[in-house]
Amino acid sequence: MLSGMTRRALLLGLLLSLPAQAATPGLSTSPPPSIKASLPAPTPAPTMTPPAPTSSSKAAPAAVPGTPILTPRVVGRFPHDPAAFTEGLELVGGVLFESTGLVGESSIRRTNPQTGEVTQRRAPPSNKIFSEGLTVLNDVVYQLTWQDGLVYLYDAQNLRSLGQLRYRGEGWGLTNDGKSLIMSDGSDTLMWRDPDTFAVTRRVRVVDRGAGITNLNELEYAGGSVYANIWLSNKVARIDPQSGKVTAWIDVTNLAREAQAAAARAGRQLGFDDVPNGIAFNAARGTLLLTGKRWPLTFEVKLP
Repeated sequence: MLSGMTRRALLLGLLLSLPAQAATPGLSTSPPPSIKASLPAPTPAPTMTPPAPTSSSKAAPAAVPGTPILTPRVVGRFPHDPAAFTEGLELVGGVLFESTGLVGESSIRRTNPQTGEVTQRRAPPSNKIFSEGLTVLNDVVYQLTWQDGLVYLYDAQNLRSLGQLRYRGEGWGLTNDGKSLIMSDGSDTLMWRDPDTFAVTRRVRVVDRGAGITNLNELEYAGGSVYANIWLSNKVARIDPQSGKVTAWIDVTNLAREAQAAAARAGRQLGFDDVPNGIAFNAARGTLLLTGKRWPLTFEVKLP
């Protein structure tokens, strides 16, 4: 019979001789399952297909074209008094009527459009007057003043004084549509005036793509449009008299350069205010006469 110590030793030796797997009965030796592998595979995101256009789909708006810019073609050149600070110009019956400005130098003139010769000249009643635009309607010449609130009336045949009318504000440019006088005052608004009383009968704001156009200066009505020099620029606006919209811009930069060159050849430089100013319509030829303040030339041009 084995003692208790001998039995314990035999039991210990038996346990040590068993394989490792039998030492921990009931437990698997395979590695634990992976958590990532046990999750379901993600479902791919659906591909978004843009809807097909329908008849009710709106197309992108078309680009709005800019206001046309016209370059005049010169068909004639004529002498112009280089001392004339031109404020108004109009051709009637073969006579080119011209209004000149500056205090102490203002005048109204009848001139020969071909030679530039001044055939008749008249100064305003006061030597403190700064004369502005003019127009001829029903054989009456209307001549504005800048800040005196007076319009002088003259007989178109001999420049005999026919009196004067009053108005408020400044006077810049003047023309007519055969019935009413059309006046500018340097703002963005044209005013239609009664030729007998000079009362305002209508106002139209001049705009180009919604923006007001200021510094409207010398005016001419021709072919159903109002043409306006823009003070201190080389641009002439062609304006729809009903809506006030600018329908075209006339770029007279080349004319200004030629006038500058002609003045330089004569030993004189044009100043900053010797700008394009003066538009007269030659209905018989379908042309415009264009000049400027103290320019030595008047240009006859055709528009595209």
